[in-house]
Amino acid sequence: MTLAEIAAILGLEIRGDASLSIEGIAGLVEAGPGQLTFLFSSAYKKYLNDTRAAAVVIRQSDAGDVSIPCIFSENPRLDWARVAGIFDRLPGPDGQIHPRAEISNKASIGEKVSISANAVIEEGARIGEGCCIGPGCFLGRNVSLGENSRLHANVSIYHESRIGRNAIIHSGTVIGSDGFGFEFDQNAGKWVKIPQIYNVVIGDDVELGAQVTIDRGALKDTILGNGIKLDNQVHVGHGVRIGDHTLICANSAIGGSTRIGRYCLIGGGVGIIDNIEIVDRVEVTPMTFVTKPLNEPGRYTSGTGLMKNRDWKRNVVGFARLEELLKRVRRLESDKGS
Repeated sequence: MTLAEIAAILGLEIRGDASLSIEGIAGLVEAGPGQLTFLFSSAYKKYLNDTRAAAVVIRQSDAGDVSIPCIFSENPRLDWARVAGIFDRLPGPDGQIHPRAEISNKASIGEKVSISANAVIEEGARIGEGCCIGPGCFLGRNVSLGENSRLHANVSIYHESRIGRNAIIHSGTVIGSDGFGFEFDQNAGKWVKIPQIYNVVIGDDVELGAQVTIDRGALKDTILGNGIKLDNQVHVGHGVRIGDHTLICANSAIGGSTRIGRYCLIGGGVGIIDNIEIVDRVEVTPMTFVTKPLNEPGRYTSGTGLMKNRDWKRNVVGFARLEELLKRVRRLESDKGS
């Protein structure tokens, strides 16, 4: 594409040769001739002196002495996402169904749906127009998948689960597996399974990373709203509800029946206990353990911070004595007051 065509798609202004042919995108250091690069922060402006890129997407305030052609953007990272979509080589649906796919004659398959080898689609399943079903995927009885959704290889969606439009679900993800529900029978001396009889309901424009697990509910549906993004290996327990446009990073786990609001940001490796509520627009930093409701928007952190192991061991001794020390402080304050 020409630089002018890209700028027109983005609705942005150009300085320099608009007829330049752009063959792809790359970072400031890696870009070569024919590629478009991006300056996300003024701190990296020094790399523009040596870049071999054909042109740069840049804030006008940073472009004063830049010699290569520029596309002016007030948010280069956002426009990077848009330009990357133009050059994405991922093939779209071609309407082909592989002869080794197993599809029930009682399933409903929309127009222009691609289904790869060894996919299994059971009776009552409904696949919307323009979907891509990767190799080895399983869609159970009465599963619903909205139009223009993509399942990469080996995604498993259990019976009755419902997923909206424009979903992107990466390899190894499991939706609708049983929630972790057991009750101990003292007389029998064993754990009794609690059947997980409710479903998983997922909204539109959701992306789930690789090996995400979303459990079905025991007493109510597990519900994910619109625009949610889950990173790799996130676990969502049974009956959890997550509000629109919340983002959760890798290796985080959410206990059953917890409710997370809209526009929340949950960092990597976060643990959230069951049966609590987190309000809208909460940010939880990585490796935090959330043990109580978060009733006000804002940023939350737990943990002791990084230190040398020797110092940490000494401090742990102090942590164990905190209750005793607090009692002594209260006694001292009481004696001082009297």
